[in-house]
Amino acid sequence: MNATALPINSEWQGNPDAVVIGSGPNGLVAACVLARAGLKVLVLEAHQTRAGGAVGSEEATLPGFIHDVGAAFFPWGALSPAFRELPLGEHGLRWLRATFESCHPAPDGSYACIARDHDRTAAHFGNPKDGDRWRRIATWYSSIEPHLIDALLRTFPAVRPLSRLGPQHFPRLGGVFLSRGRTLAERWFTGAAARRVLPGLALHADVGPDDRFGAALGFMLGMTATTGGYAVPAGGARAISDALTGCLRGSGGRLRLGARVAGIMVRKGRAVGVRLADGEEVAARVVLADTDVGALMLGLLQRDDVPGWVADFMHKYPRGWGTFKVDWALDGPVPWSVQPAGASAVVHAGDSIDDLARFTAQVRSGALPDHPYLVIGQQSLVDSTRAPAGCHTLWAYTHVPSVIEGGWGTHAEKLADCIDGRIESLAPGFRARVLARRVVSPEQLQTMNANLVGGDIGGGSNAWHRQLLFRPLFPYFRYRMPVKSLYLCSSYAHPGAGVHGMCGYNAAKLVLKDLS
Repeated sequence: MNATALPINSEWQGNPDAVVIGSGPNGLVAACVLARAGLKVLVLEAHQTRAGGAVGSEEATLPGFIHDVGAAFFPWGALSPAFRELPLGEHGLRWLRATFESCHPAPDGSYACIARDHDRTAAHFGNPKDGDRWRRIATWYSSIEPHLIDALLRTFPAVRPLSRLGPQHFPRLGGVFLSRGRTLAERWFTGAAARRVLPGLALHADVGPDDRFGAALGFMLGMTATTGGYAVPAGGARAISDALTGCLRGSGGRLRLGARVAGIMVRKGRAVGVRLADGEEVAARVVLADTDVGALMLGLLQRDDVPGWVADFMHKYPRGWGTFKVDWALDGPVPWSVQPAGASAVVHAGDSIDDLARFTAQVRSGALPDHPYLVIGQQSLVDSTRAPAGCHTLWAYTHVPSVIEGGWGTHAEKLADCIDGRIESLAPGFRARVLARRVVSPEQLQTMNANLVGGDIGGGSNAWHRQLLFRPLFPYFRYRMPVKSLYLCSSYAHPGAGVHGMCGYNAAKLVLKDLS
């Protein structure tokens, strides 16, 4: 089939060429790429009122306070090839940035900050020697970022971007990617403030400071903070979903809300459409699933359509940690003891590498953390639309076991109080600023979005052995699933977690290649 057989923006009748299950960022990106190529595309979303999955915003605490329901800061917003290619700005997406992208304070008053300006970072990175070291590393990274981003985010193996990267950089990158987070931090930096930065960033996912090959994630999150930054979409995370939806409709694609897919129709080993929960059947030439891979293999497909060894693996699929999230409505800004924290998009609470390692061990043992590591978001510092005049929102999460003894009903508020205390230790007077609080447990996150199984926001574990050709499992790492004409386009596929849309982008490009 010629992928440009249908004119863009054409009105179409009959069955779609492609059905996309789920309207998270990856699903919407895939749909946009296909629709812009001229295919008839239909996106089916189970949510009754909005698209976007975990990328959305709502008045979760008090009227006028807009909180992001899931993802809130987007280092890939300006860097992702998918987002760069789609005309999202034409559909209202506008990025805002704080003076500092990230601040890492401790109760002893020490801190380190990351800014897009290398000199500003160097002046706030613990001590002058560590600041100068960071400047040199970030300058080197910026020289290779375009090719490195392509190598990491495009369909694996991305041979052409790797060849453009230049072999002279491979030894240095290898020294990063083959290291543990603690080892890299202690090799590069001298002070405790600087050393906790990269291992702390790696704990955005389930990667602890002493994990084998664990340095890569923290390195990339730290370096992209110096280029794309931890950008905030004006109006809330929902602005990303709105822009993607606008792009889809502008290209002739369609979106149906309240359309829950109950199964994928398979004939002679090929996906031929989907069946909705109300019994309606929608025929299509290809089906793309922006879903949990376990739900796809064990629920949407019939048992006879899935190889036995694949089904067995899915029953024990390696999940990431659970996530516990809190939103606050505040009557003013957080009174941080460390002044630069008050100008940072994100504040990370982790006192030291040993503190981060202890936290990691507690969560892996199934215990609730008693001194939780926190990722704290201050969107309203740069976006005044998030709260009434003079007020602010605050957003934070930590990692926890997905399931705990006694259930979350008996533990959620207690852990939230612990988190309040953790912030109070870094910002005396914080509790007095709180007007309202919403607590979201792992099970509530899954209820909000079925892809967040057990509160796992990473599309499964992000350990080194769950990446590249092992994501989601070999040999199904290039988006094609065991059933022909069925593709996985969620964060459970390469390159995994993060709002970059590349799982959907890469899958859609493969669909176009297969159809042509």
